[in-house]
Amino acid sequence: MLVKRIQKNGIDLSALAFIPEQTKIPLQRNGMDALPEIAQWRATEPMHKLELPFTFTAFLVTGHDEARTILTDRDSYSNDIRHLFHGDGPATAEDIGGLGFTDPPLHTRLRKIVTPEFTMRRLARLEPMITEFVETQLDALEAEGSGSDLCKAVAFPIPFQTICALLGLDYADRDAFAKLGSDRFDATNGGAAAFGAVSDQRKFLFEAVARQREVPGPGMLGQIIRDEGDAISDFDLAGLADGIFTGGYETTAGMIALGTIVLLQDPAYADLIRNGTPEDVDRVVEELLRYLSVVQVAFPRFAKQDMLLFGQQVKAGDVILASLNGANRDPEAAGERPDEFDPLRVPKSGHLAFGHGIHRCIGAELARMELRIALPLLFRRFPDLALVKPPEDLTFRQLSFVFGVDELPVSF
Repeated sequence: MLVKRIQKNGIDLSALAFIPEQTKIPLQRNGMDALPEIAQWRATEPMHKLELPFTFTAFLVTGHDEARTILTDRDSYSNDIRHLFHGDGPATAEDIGGLGFTDPPLHTRLRKIVTPEFTMRRLARLEPMITEFVETQLDALEAEGSGSDLCKAVAFPIPFQTICALLGLDYADRDAFAKLGSDRFDATNGGAAAFGAVSDQRKFLFEAVARQREVPGPGMLGQIIRDEGDAISDFDLAGLADGIFTGGYETTAGMIALGTIVLLQDPAYADLIRNGTPEDVDRVVEELLRYLSVVQVAFPRFAKQDMLLFGQQVKAGDVILASLNGANRDPEAAGERPDEFDPLRVPKSGHLAFGHGIHRCIGAELARMELRIALPLLFRRFPDLALVKPPEDLTFRQLSFVFGVDELPVSF
C-alpha cells in the first residue's frame, strides 16, 4: 500500500532537491549539542510526529528507552527502503543494499557471513597494522608542521586505510574510492546529491567485486568469495562492502577529529588519554562515543502493521526514526548533566552510539580499537597539541547524517 501511494504521487527520495525543515532538526547541531527541540520533545513527547510533505507519516523517537525498544524489535518493522526508489532519480533500488537496509532472513544470512571477520580474535590481528597506520600519519602531520590540518593528515587517512586493508581493495582502487568522500552523508542539497553519491560508490564497488571474482585478494572480499562462491551475488557482496566502508570510515574519522576537540578543552582530559591506564582510555572512548554520537539517526524503520506506540497511532508504512544523539543525551540513561562530557561518568544504561539490536553496527569493536590506538598516540606524540581556532570558529557539518568537521588546523 505504501509503495502504491508513493509511486502514485511520484515521490522518489533520491530525486528530492530539498529536505523538509522538521527533518533537518535531528541532523543539526548547536556546537556539539543537539538543537533544543530534541531535548524538548524528549521531555514532553518522546515520539514526535514530524510534519512532512509526503503521503506517509514519520515519527522521531528521542528517548533512550523508546529508541532502544524500537531498535530491539525485529518483528514489527522493516528496514528495506527500496520501495522509495523507483528509477526517476539519480539512485535506483539497485543501488540500495547492505545490512542496514536488509530484513531477515537475507539480513541474517549476510550478517552471518561477515560476523567472523569482526570477532575480537580476528580484529586483534589488525592492531599492529592500525598502529603502523597511526604512526605513519602522525609522522605526516609532524612533517607538515604546526598549523596543518589534523583531518587531512590523521583523522581521515587512518580509518580509510584500515577499511581498505580489511576489505582487500587494491591500491589503485583506494585512490579512486577516496574521491567518493562524504557526499553521500550530506543532506544539504536534498536527496538527489546524496543518493547520487551512493550510486557512484555502488558502481565502483561492483567493479571492484567483479575484479575480485576473477582473482580473489587476501582481504575480506576475497575470503567471502572463496568461502561462498556463487552462493553470494555481486549485488549482496557489494552491499556488504558498501555498508562496512560507510559504517567504518566517515564515522571513525569524525570521532578522531571531534574527540580531539573535546579532549583539548581541559588539560585533565588530555592527560587522561595520554597517560591513563587502558581502563582509563576505555572510559574516555566510551564517553566520547556517547557524547558525540556522530551517527545522528539510526536506519529508518517502516511499520509493518498499524499499532499504538508510545501514545501515537502508527499506521502500516509509517517511518520511525530514532535520534541516537537525543537518546544518548537522555538523563534517564546518561545520568546527571548529560550534555556535558565527563570521562568519569557512570551511566545508568549503555549508550546507543552504534545502534542496537540486529542492525547494531557490526564494526563497533573495530571503531573502538582505532580510537583506543589513535587518540593516546596522538596526544603522546604532541604533548602541546592545541587548536588553531576556538571550537566556536570551526565549521561543523550542519546537515549530515554523520556529524563531523572537515578541517581541523592544529598547532604543536
